[in-house]
Amino acid sequence: MLVILALGAALLYGSADFLGGAAARRAALVKVLLTAGIAGVAVQVPAALLAGGPPRAVGIEWGLAAGVVGGIGLMLFYAGLAAGPMSVVSPLSALAATVLPVGVAIADGERPGPAVYAGVLLCLAATVLVSSGADHSGATGPATGQPPTTGTWARRLRGVGLGLASGSAFGLFFLFIRNGGETGALWPALAARCAGLVVFVAAALVVRTGPVGWRAGWPLFAAAIGAGALDATANVSYVLATRAGLFGPAVVLTSLYPAVTVLLARLALRERMRPTQQAGLLLAAVGIALIAA
Repeated sequence: MLVILALGAALLYGSADFLGGAAARRAALVKVLLTAGIAGVAVQVPAALLAGGPPRAVGIEWGLAAGVVGGIGLMLFYAGLAAGPMSVVSPLSALAATVLPVGVAIADGERPGPAVYAGVLLCLAATVLVSSGADHSGATGPATGQPPTTGTWARRLRGVGLGLASGSAFGLFFLFIRNGGETGALWPALAARCAGLVVFVAAALVVRTGPVGWRAGWPLFAAAIGAGALDATANVSYVLATRAGLFGPAVVLTSLYPAVTVLLARLALRERMRPTQQAGLLLAAVGIALIAA
């Protein structure tokens, strides 16, 4: 059950990122995040009510912390994509988001079998490979054979810093929402969604903008709404996965979400997959099989 729920979370997170990225191509990022945040709360409220169980203060506190760091992490991630090459930012963010929770799981005494350890390592490698699919020429200028300039190195350093910062924030989100989910209800996930929305509202007030409206066009509006709804559902699936078994394998499998985004881009947008991404998908398949064995 852990494998099914964690892979379900990865599928939902990856699909949400795909829709959010598609919407961000046609509207300001803050507008998209604000719309997605509202949709996420609308989905999370009935989920928490249907799950039942009384809200507990400790769980709500963890959820609020998760929402704040998750919202900030998302903004840092997109800032990194704008400031530095995606081929640097994306894999570093994915790696940091996975290694931090796994390290905590090991420190807490989780000791899976050798096959699971091997699967975790393969999935970590797969996450980095799948995330590193951007065109490198855009990061270093035209392919003239000249060494990187000072400006290029500065962009890379900014990309490294923002990639690690966003990944650390995502890793903390995984940890905090797991801790809140241990209370046995979905109220912490709702609290996280509300806190994330507050972060997006604050950003919208700073730049003086509002959410994406239906007048902006149905495809854009639907993509922003869908991103928020799928992301909220992914949170629920992830919380359930952490309850179904060991935390380390659950977070590693969930962190395969970049593979879903890449596959959707390949199918829907006809984007070409680089050899490194294809290798990453193969490693992911082997790693999943080892963890599930």
